[in-house]
Amino acid sequence: MSVISVQNLTRKFGDFTAVDHVSFEVDAGEIVGYLGPNGCGKTTTIRMLLGLLEPTSGQASVLGYDSFKQSEEVRARAGYMSQKFAIYDDLTVQENLAFYGGVYGINDRVRLAETLAHVGLAGHEKTLTRELAAGWRQRLALAIAIVHRPKLLFLDEPTSGVDPNARRAFWDLIYDLAVEGVTILVTTHYMDEAEYCNRVGMMRDGKLLAMDTPLALKEHFVRGDVWELAAEPLLEALTALESTPGVERVVLAGDHLRVIAAPDLGVERLRETVESSGARLLTIQRGERTLEDVFLSLAK
Repeated sequence: MSVISVQNLTRKFGDFTAVDHVSFEVDAGEIVGYLGPNGCGKTTTIRMLLGLLEPTSGQASVLGYDSFKQSEEVRARAGYMSQKFAIYDDLTVQENLAFYGGVYGINDRVRLAETLAHVGLAGHEKTLTRELAAGWRQRLALAIAIVHRPKLLFLDEPTSGVDPNARRAFWDLIYDLAVEGVTILVTTHYMDEAEYCNRVGMMRDGKLLAMDTPLALKEHFVRGDVWELAAEPLLEALTALESTPGVERVVLAGDHLRVIAAPDLGVERLRETVESSGARLLTIQRGERTLEDVFLSLAK
């Protein structure tokens, strides 16, 4: 049985459709990424799955319970770390966890200590929350979400606003939870983070465009070859490549161009195109397909 099962889930706010007939399944033990720009419907989907928001139409079950008719059972068994998690700055780390643990009936000091150790906060129990850096605050928010040891965890933009090192450390915690058997649905707008997931769903304008493994998405939706190309002047080369038959997409990528082209458009053809514009080709090498390439292909 799927841990999450969604069929044609839809939510409208007046004339605006925030989630548009979304359907997907999540199996036990998976880390599933829900990827898309801000405002595309990711958070609205999670809020409906938790029974916090009533759908306009469609059905969803979570952990075998109806998300809308049995929402209390769902919330008692699932963990939720929201985008703007509520942590009290005038309380210590220990006091925050004890307060939220009490909501779930968890008052055992040993359980609270184990939870803090689990997220790397052992030794910080007496630290005022206002003194924590962003990455450590998010660890505390995760501790609050897992204090009742849920088998399903919803993480809504959990690493937004933290530095790359803190993001990497947080994902190590997510992997640890998955190894312990926790199923995780995580929303993000970071393409590189989505690579860490077993499967990825891509959202845009309320629609779920595709859901599969990162590798399968890249193989299915990015059909051409990827080239990393440096030229001088760069803009002349860009203009020439944009109008070349067989070039699916060309974009500026820092100090070079990223080109996705038909397989028969090899190095020599690309060199001729660049040089015909009056630019000089400096370097050209194969690139790797990314989930950003997939998203751009789906969203065009």
